[in-house]
Amino acid sequence: MNILKKLYKWSSSWTGTVVIVLGIIFFIAQAFVIPSGSMKNSLLVGDMLFVKKFSYGIPTPRLPWLEWKVLPDFNDNGHLIEGDKPQRGDIVVFRYPHNEKIHYVKRCVATGGDIVFVKNKNLYLHLKEGNEYMIENYKGYNIAQLGDKLYLENPYKKDHPGIHNDETVQKFNTPYRQIFDTVPTKIPEGEFFMMGDNRDHSNDSRFWGTVPYKFIVGKPWFVYFSWDENKQIRWDRVFQTPSQLEKTKYVENKTDHQEGIY
Repeated sequence: MNILKKLYKWSSSWTGTVVIVLGIIFFIAQAFVIPSGSMKNSLLVGDMLFVKKFSYGIPTPRLPWLEWKVLPDFNDNGHLIEGDKPQRGDIVVFRYPHNEKIHYVKRCVATGGDIVFVKNKNLYLHLKEGNEYMIENYKGYNIAQLGDKLYLENPYKKDHPGIHNDETVQKFNTPYRQIFDTVPTKIPEGEFFMMGDNRDHSNDSRFWGTVPYKFIVGKPWFVYFSWDENKQIRWDRVFQTPSQLEKTKYVENKTDHQEGIY
């Protein structure tokens, strides 16, 4: 009982509170706010969510906001404890490879050994498991052939209705050619190809390449609060998981539209 009393007293102190809060942020969950529309309609600007930090191992802890590393990267992979890797179709929070202080949230569309390319805005994916595996496990999907390899055409749109294109974005009115066409790319082992669900307005792997495991932070857990640009609370999104939200019909407000990629 004395130990419990001492523990309670310590946890009620400023020191104990700070240690507990940092422990939660370092190892369990951290709050993030969706700053852009790149994952619309699955996640919206103004969604405030908790990210499950232990989904893909335990990232090397950093002080929030300052982004200072608390411990060295002992394993040289950005994680204190290595864990499962992102799977195809997962929505993932990660550090932007060209600026580690910036967090992005995108969908993982290809993993190590896969081949991916974009043609006329359509995503084509050859799985590393090979042609026979794709034929056996992806019945009902559109499959195209290029050379001796089969490719799934837009494999995620069937199960993730938040993925969409903007018909107003055409080749003649945008400088971002990667939206329409990219060359076939084989994903290195331990790296991941990320794309936003708002395909024509997402700054992602089509532009700057794959994401190594060392930059993976976690998986969105649930939205704890959400409001729109007019500060109106979107109660229908509170305490919803991304898998629940992406099946919700979203009607775009014209003021939501932004030119370019973000």
